[in-house]
Amino acid sequence: MKRMVPVVFTLFLLLSTLTLTGFVVVKGEAEEAGFIVKMSVTYHNNGTEEWVFTNEDRAIGLFMNNTWQTVQLINHSYPLENTTFDEDGNPMAVLQFPESKLNLGENISYTVTYHALSKSRLLSDVREENSGTLDDIPEELKESYCGESDTWLVNDSELKDLAPSIAKGETKVLTIVKTFITWFRANVTYETQDTPRYPNETYAEREGDCDDQAILFITLCRILGIPSFLQIGCIHMPTISPTQDVYWEGHLTTSLKHIGWHGWAMVYIPPWGWLPVDFTYVIGGLADPLNAIKKAAVTSQKTLQYMNISQMDYIASSRKYRDFLKNNDFYVYTQDEMMEASPTNHGNDNLEKLFPWVPIIAIVVIAVTVAGIFVYVWKREKSKEIEFNPSLTFWSLAINSIVYVPFF
Repeated sequence: MKRMVPVVFTLFLLLSTLTLTGFVVVKGEAEEAGFIVKMSVTYHNNGTEEWVFTNEDRAIGLFMNNTWQTVQLINHSYPLENTTFDEDGNPMAVLQFPESKLNLGENISYTVTYHALSKSRLLSDVREENSGTLDDIPEELKESYCGESDTWLVNDSELKDLAPSIAKGETKVLTIVKTFITWFRANVTYETQDTPRYPNETYAEREGDCDDQAILFITLCRILGIPSFLQIGCIHMPTISPTQDVYWEGHLTTSLKHIGWHGWAMVYIPPWGWLPVDFTYVIGGLADPLNAIKKAAVTSQKTLQYMNISQMDYIASSRKYRDFLKNNDFYVYTQDEMMEASPTNHGNDNLEKLFPWVPIIAIVVIAVTVAGIFVYVWKREKSKEIEFNPSLTFWSLAINSIVYVPFF
């Protein structure tokens, strides 16, 4: 089995950083909001063997583009070798490292930066009485999003008994989902984990963090023929102080600045289609079970959708990657940051904060250039015989330089 992409994988560990208490209610969201997401990764070889890089080691996620958001990769430390898709259709890119391996004692670091345009997010009026039934779900969606896999253990005997026992013969899809949410609230507690859990493990322990609970919920939905999958994203958290956490006996260190990573379920509920179901990061809490849908984290513009997980077994991959680092004495350090930016300038407002005098220089250059042209024309009128003129050369250069002056 391939190792999980290190950057992507470390995001999953960070899902445990978010709980119900941290969400800020957003009122009157703008039609468009801009964000910059910056991710830095350092690999360090402290072992006895070479760290030979695979494509997975050099891969970066590219977020997703849809009706809610547009995300562009605007900077990367190394050239892109190629772009591709993973088995769940998520866009990826592979960086071209200068060396194919890391020797003992060596480090390599890279940084990637994204600009995101996040649009206002309003769900349809979701009411229980308007829900479609299990028979209203298209068969092709059931075939794609209800099957058994390494992650979704739909053939587990205990879980196969659990799902119908909670649903109690109900056929309205939204009512079934609401019943599941109520059951989770009463029976599963929030608890962070060293690595993600399989659904039978979460059920046995009756505890898990955001993605653990979502995975168990998705499995129960699939058992009853309700299409569902896991979605991962990040949330802008400007009021939260920067954090640093160490995992796996120091082999993984993660730093977060104004960003949190989160996971939730996406469920097909007719007649509305795909809707989010969030168990651990909901505006207003789950006193009303339908808040898990209507007020899920992803309904805020501060949340960006990163990737979908339907086929891949990232649980096994993440555990294998943990063992890979520990057994070889390799280390990974990540730093993630999210900040507000203009919706239109792809993050250049942050450069303007660093270099506020650049627009002033542009204005001065233009003013001097215009003055120079005026002087030149005036002199030409005064004398028809103009031999080599040093000032003319200067102004020609000044005129040409206009196109190279950056405007922010």
